[in-house]
Amino acid sequence: MAKKPTKTGGAIDTRHYDVIVGPHITEKSTMMSENNAVVFKVAPKATKPEIKAAVEALFSVSVVGVNTLVQKGKTKRWKGKPYTRSDIKKAVVRLAEGQSIDVTEGVRG
Repeated sequence: MAKKPTKTGGAIDTRHYDVIVGPHITEKSTMMSENNAVVFKVAPKATKPEIKAAVEALFSVSVVGVNTLVQKGKTKRWKGKPYTRSDIKKAVVRLAEGQSIDVTEGVRG
């Protein structure tokens, strides 16, 4: 189970940078930000408590809930030969009321 963060956010551990790969910026994820939700690409083996702890520590916000999904890679063709794109794990992170994350700004600290 994840440690309870302090009011200033949890201590930043180097593992937190391995859990969150980056923001997932799409039209749909931008619309979700109006409802206090942010979408991140995360490590394939990251768990919900790890994702929650990483977001709280890196961005100094309180997380209400985390939903995860695995987007399966599409089959494409290149020079006539088929290949499969990598699977991507995404996390939809709901923030507490009145809090927000500006994903274009990056991590401060």
